[in-house]
Amino acid sequence: MVMYELIKGDEATTPSTPNNELSNVVAAADNALLSPHEDDIEAGVRNATNTPQEKEEAPAARGSRLVSLDVFRGFTVALMIFVDYAGAFLPATNHSPWNGITLADVVMPFFLFIVGVALALTYKRVSSKAIATKKAVLRAMKLFIVGLIVQGGFFHGLHNLTYGVDILRIRWMGILQRIAVAYLLAAVCEIWLKNDDDDSDVYSGYYLIRRYRFQLLVSLILTTIYMVLLYGLYVPDWEYQIPVAGSKTKSFSVKCGVRGDIGPACNAVGMIDRQVLGIQHLYQRPMYERTKQCSINSPASGPLPSDAPPWCQAPFDPEGLLSSVMAIVTCLIGLQFGHAIIHFKGHKNRIIQWMIPSLFLLVFAFLLDFGFGIPAF
Repeated sequence: MVMYELIKGDEATTPSTPNNELSNVVAAADNALLSPHEDDIEAGVRNATNTPQEKEEAPAARGSRLVSLDVFRGFTVALMIFVDYAGAFLPATNHSPWNGITLADVVMPFFLFIVGVALALTYKRVSSKAIATKKAVLRAMKLFIVGLIVQGGFFHGLHNLTYGVDILRIRWMGILQRIAVAYLLAAVCEIWLKNDDDDSDVYSGYYLIRRYRFQLLVSLILTTIYMVLLYGLYVPDWEYQIPVAGSKTKSFSVKCGVRGDIGPACNAVGMIDRQVLGIQHLYQRPMYERTKQCSINSPASGPLPSDAPPWCQAPFDPEGLLSSVMAIVTCLIGLQFGHAIIHFKGHKNRIIQWMIPSLFLLVFAFLLDFGFGIPAF
């Protein structure tokens, strides 16, 4: 399997360009699961409690991996491969056209969560914050550049031999770019925003929150910014063009003039991407083209209905700017789950520390959905 160096220690690895987006996501998360600073993470044994004999054997165990995280990673990879190929004949496993959640929709959050957990293990002890930050920035830049090359349109026109850089239509954001951004922000938080001066033992959820309170504050701020922009920004009318036969283009006008709309046509997520990135730099095959309004074969792709709204063929980036804010939050959640692995030795205690925030987030999601009419899935 092609592997791309994401957050593994200090070893240098030369990245290889994978064949498609699927293998890129696998490669991006692969080495993110390595934790070279742990001797026996799964059993909860910490270096500080090693006996002299165990310390002598520690160098040989430095290559050990967190087995449970590897299993979860393997399950996610298998799920990704399944939905990638099964989506063609099992539309229920394909990405949701808009609101809702399917098997394919959990793959990306799983990978972001895995990266967050791995970051907690990798940056458990940081000798130099400046050097660690520099390395994190370089790794994120490498991953972002690979994403641009593979997904951005540099190698466009593969079937008509028009190779080259299509800088006018290059897609700036994408799967690997989102992972790079989320990884960088989570890494910076883990390096700089944990209370290393607090030497008290973490033996309860309260002390865990106290030690990493600034990271939780960042998550809360990002979530607040996302909600304020999503429901507070005014979305004006907008237009777009698509190529038709020959060198001609066809123009469409989308009527909005609303605030707080979360439908495909007039949401703030798309508006920010169109204004900042440019509509020609967005993903050209949006998922909402499989909605009932845009496909007679919904939830599968199909011809447009006769009364299809004008926004059905408009570009929309699922890995856009505003939506990437919550991707960062997902990575930060994984970071906090990784802290439970570090500070709690027994599996029972770890499960309890995982269940409490999980139940809280689940109740909060259902409260938003059923109580306030805000789609949480």
